[in-house]
Amino acid sequence: MKKTGSISVLHVIFLSMTMVGLKNHVTIIPSLLKGAGRDGWISILLATIAIFPWLFLVLYIHKKSNQQPLTEWLENTIGKVASAIVRYVVAIFLLIMAAFTLGETMSWIISTFLPKSSVVLLLIVFTILCILLVTTNLQTIAMVNVLVLFWVVVLGFFIAFTNLQVKDYMLLRPFLEHGWQPVLTTTVFAASGFVEILLFLFIQHKVKDRIRWYHFAVMLFILMGLTMGPTIGAITEFGPIEAAKQRFPAYEEWRIGSVGRFIEHFDFFSIYQWLTGAFIRVGLLLFIAADLLKMTGDRQRIWKVLTPAFFFMTLSLVPMGDVLFHRIKGDYLLKITFFFMLLLSLFLGTVALVSGKSSKKIKT
Repeated sequence: MKKTGSISVLHVIFLSMTMVGLKNHVTIIPSLLKGAGRDGWISILLATIAIFPWLFLVLYIHKKSNQQPLTEWLENTIGKVASAIVRYVVAIFLLIMAAFTLGETMSWIISTFLPKSSVVLLLIVFTILCILLVTTNLQTIAMVNVLVLFWVVVLGFFIAFTNLQVKDYMLLRPFLEHGWQPVLTTTVFAASGFVEILLFLFIQHKVKDRIRWYHFAVMLFILMGLTMGPTIGAITEFGPIEAAKQRFPAYEEWRIGSVGRFIEHFDFFSIYQWLTGAFIRVGLLLFIAADLLKMTGDRQRIWKVLTPAFFFMTLSLVPMGDVLFHRIKGDYLLKITFFFMLLLSLFLGTVALVSGKSSKKIKT
């Protein structure tokens, strides 16, 4: 189990903070604010409570698979053909998730600080960097993540405390202004990020120790904080109506930060936060996809097969335009991701249950 290139459980938690944290910290907040307004933070709380019992299903799959590579476990349990179908479906979906992450990053770059730059050139540069990360191993990805995550966390706390001077927590009231329906409807957006914890089962064979239930719980509550912080920050700094109109509320919070009378405009720090987060998220999603397609370690296949597929998939999102792109991402992709991960976990749970019963019959 303890092979070269393996990582610790702590590294898994750190990877969840960056990979899933970028989505929860940036991507889902506009949809939350648009759907629930000032009660968006209640949706996050409800999603956390609802997802917590689901973690034990993930833990059950982790135990029953005995920390084997899920691809091998599925082949031994349901056969090569069915396993191949699952592998390719999940890998394609991960490519779509990575493409939308990079597409949103390109949209943000062009609309904020590089409006005259070529999207294709930026996409080529970022794709090459992410593929270079994929061609390494998980240990390298984890160590790069630790280096960049430290400053991401420091900067996050910095802007949170800096903006206390402009926050008005009375804007969070009245609670449940429009009843429970908007809150319950938008709970799926927050849960869409939380269920991505399931993806770490696909790298469980590269983790030194067994992942316990409290490790999954720590990931969930950290992700809850990463979602709750900027959501409440946007509401208390801009008000629910103005915050719901913004495409990137987390970035706008950086733009109003100031220290004293003469030090302001800290938004350039957000460039580091977003780009490093996107780098790790896209790189790890592509790494898991490559592992599912049995390309890990095969650099030629990654460059010849995975790279063009990912590049042209992302490039196809560019002509959509910002309005259509954000509508598809907010109204469809987040919901589809939630239900896809939920159904995948139920499928894997069923396989784990069947494999447990079949093993008992063999022993008998």
